[in-house]
Amino acid sequence: MSPIKTGCATILGALALSTIASASASAAAMAGPVAQPAGSEKCYGIAKAAKNDCAAGAHSCAGQATKNMDKTSFVYLPAGACAKIAGGSTKAM
Repeated sequence: MSPIKTGCATILGALALSTIASASASAAAMAGPVAQPAGSEKCYGIAKAAKNDCAAGAHSCAGQATKNMDKTSFVYLPAGACAKIAGGSTKAM
């Protein structure tokens, strides 16, 4: 193979990987709600930015919290655990 063809193949490969990565990131950004696991409860006010499972009307859902400890975003925890965490609430504020 000539150096030019090898270079083109490398560029095309990199472009393909970039496209796949971009599509994956877009799909993650449009993630819907995470299914609530059995025996769990919603705990509001403790999620780190972009680490939430969903929210109460603040945005469209999983991974979209823009700030830490957002009072409308929640994570699922085992039932009873939220009451033991400072700042945690089972109701959106």
